[in-house]
Amino acid sequence: MTRVATFANDSLAVLNTTRSLPLLAVLSVKFAACVTKWATRRQTRLALNHLEAWQLDDVGLTPHAARTEARKVFWKA
Repeated sequence: MTRVATFANDSLAVLNTTRSLPLLAVLSVKFAACVTKWATRRQTRLALNHLEAWQLDDVGLTPHAARTEARKVFWKA
């Protein structure tokens, strides 16, 4: 078990010594993460809009709260 911990520590040390990613790469990853988050919100809100009252009750939402959340645009948290 000590060997695994040492290996993990060595791997982390390598990450600290390498130079950082280029700015364009960092921005690309952040953009991809943002678009993925937006797509997930849109898909979740569309599905939420189609749930029945008993299903909403199972997740702890009222129909009014579900409609309010489903009407939000995807870029709003």
